[in-house]
Formats: sequence, structure tokens, C-alpha cells
Amino acid sequence: MKKKIFTLLLALITTSAHADFSTRAKSAFLIDYESGAEIVAKNADELMPPSSMIKLMTLTVLFDEIKAGNFTMDDRLTVSENADYNNPLWYPASKICLVAGQTISVRDAILGLIVLSGGDASVVVAEKLAGSESAFTELMQKKAREIGMTQSTFGNASGLPNPNNLMTSRELAMLANYVITNHPDIYPLFATKRFEFKEHQTDWCREWGRTHTMNYNKLLFTMPGADGLKTGHTEDGGYGMVASAKIGGRRLIGVINGFRGDSHDALATEMKKLLNYGFTNTTNKVFYRAGDKIAKIPVWYGRQPYVIATVEKTFAITLPKSDGLSGVRVLARYDDPIPAPVKKGDKVGEIIAEKNGEVIARAPLIAMDKVSKTQFFGRVIKNIRVMLGI
Repeated sequence: MKKKIFTLLLALITTSAHADFSTRAKSAFLIDYESGAEIVAKNADELMPPSSMIKLMTLTVLFDEIKAGNFTMDDRLTVSENADYNNPLWYPASKICLVAGQTISVRDAILGLIVLSGGDASVVVAEKLAGSESAFTELMQKKAREIGMTQSTFGNASGLPNPNNLMTSRELAMLANYVITNHPDIYPLFATKRFEFKEHQTDWCREWGRTHTMNYNKLLFTMPGADGLKTGHTEDGGYGMVASAKIGGRRLIGVINGFRGDSHDALATEMKKLLNYGFTNTTNKVFYRAGDKIAKIPVWYGRQPYVIATVEKTFAITLPKSDGLSGVRVLARYDDPIPAPVKKGDKVGEIIAEKNGEVIARAPLIAMDKVSKTQFFGRVIKNIRVMLGI
């Protein structure tokens, strides 16, 4: 069995974050969605209070339950006293304005969380999925670890001040990436600019709801291509935003936290500056997408002589626009032959990008189809052919 290495492409690539972007935010992080390359990273791994950006995790747990078939958008959720607008907890907080005993559809709960940043809706979701908000934080923690978020911790589902509510900008971007990738059917709801809840139960709530319909994410109103995700604000933590924009087929994900501006409009301006920096100064090169046929790998003792290798997700590189082209090797590396059996999705090698001999990007090569092992007599015949050199 020999290790085979094939040069596939030449291109210019980079994955290093730029240091020349300036922001007043305490933390900022910007990545290319397809390549995963860091474009800006300022205190990206520092744990900070996420405020209402934590609701992205609340929504993620719910989205996964919907995807698993455990809920539909039309299912009704019951509001407890914990989520009642008369609870003093919600007096100064963002909310839908719910009353204990009423029910709310899953769709309205989601829109209430996205557009109105409804902390009361987060409690309704938490209690439905886990029985209590405290138990739900355990689900949030478990989901975070499954996604690969190793540092984030959760004290509640709403983002109200709690010492256990801590997330990094890098992990907030990771969470946004997960939502965009795994829930493409639900993600468009994050671009909703206005939501008017139709089921208020009291005159006070109806009047309150009349003036609270616009999304706190003002980037949606000021930047073409912006389509999500979530803002947050507390007096102690300042303003924060997880955002994404898609321009010319290219998507960037940005995070700002600890921004000491005076409004959500100022926050949107700062995020627009961050995203525009990425679009203006960098571009990306897509080499392969999931399902592309990259390599034809011989299989030892296989019912078929070869297996086709592809990538599980897009293999792309982000590069500075100002650098011009320079030679970089993109390689496919695998054993020749690989032993049968091979299952569909098995790792059969890797694709690597090298610059000046240094590996700067890599991804697994996976089998597009299964290759079963030949029966005993087939293996005997194979051995005879090998010995005879035929």
C-alpha cells in the first residue's frame, strides 16, 4: 500500500486574520462562511456576556427539535407565570408581552425571539423543551459542546444578566454557521424586519405591541445582503451583534461584542463597517463543493475496483484582493489502494492546501459510495493475478 499525493490546483490562499481593522468594540470576529478563514479577530476567544445574542442557542435547540420532527411551526406552547409580562423580571427587558395561561405558536415564538428579542418567549420555549429554564440551560450546554463550542456557558435562555452567561465571539460565529448550514429552511426568518404579534391578551400589551414591531437588527435596513442574525444589549456589557450578509454569492459572518455605542443604529453602523471591510479587502476561491468528484482511489479486495472521493462540505480559500496571484499547491493525499469494505462517507484521504511548504488548509476526502468486500474466491483470484503480474 503506497501513499499517493496528487497536485490538483494552483492558487493564492491565506487564512490569517487581518490586524489593520480598527473598531471600538471590545471584541470583533469576521469569517468567510465557505472557507472558514478568519478575516478579522480581536479578542475573539475572550469570554464575555452575550446578552440577548444567547437567544441564538435557545433558537438552535428549538430548531434541532423541529428538524427532528418533534415540533411543527403550528404547535402551541403554553405561557407560564414565569413568562407573564407582569413578572417584574420583564419590566425593563425586551419581550413579546405574554400572559400566563395563553398559548403561542412555535412560529410566533421564533419570530418573537428573532425580531422582538422576546425574553418571555425564550422562557416559554425552555419550559416546553426541558420542563424548566434551569434544566434547559443543560440542553444549551450540551448542544454547544456538540457543535464544538468548548468555552460557552449558560445561566438562562434569555441573556438577562447572569454570571454563567459567557460566550466568545468565535463561538458565536460558530453558532451562526451551524444555524445557517443546518437550518436553511428556517434561517430566512432572521431577515424579518417587522413582526406584529396578533394574540395579545390585554389592552396594555396591545398598546405596547403596537409600538414594538421592528427588528432590533438595524443592519437589515441599511446593508443590502444582510439577512441575520441577532443583537444584544445590557448596560454592563454594552452592545453586541451576530450578523451575516451575502453579496455576489459570497457570505461573511461577523460578531461584535462590548461595543460602547449609544444605540442599535450605531451598532449596525459598526457591523456594516466590519462586513464591508471583509467584502472590500478579501475574496474567496472555491476549489470543490460537496459531491464533486476529486479522486478515483483503487480499492483492494473491493467488489468495485475504485471508489470516488469527494468532500463533505465546500473546500474554499480566502485571499486578500491586493496580493495578486502566487503559486500555492492544492493536493489530494490518500493510500493506494485502500482496503475494502468502504462505507459511504468514510474518510479515504484528505485534501490539503500548502503555501511555501506549510499546510494552511485541509479537509477530509470521503467516499461517495460504498464498496463491499469481494467473496473468498474473488480474493483468491485477486491474489493469483497479483502473483502473476496480470
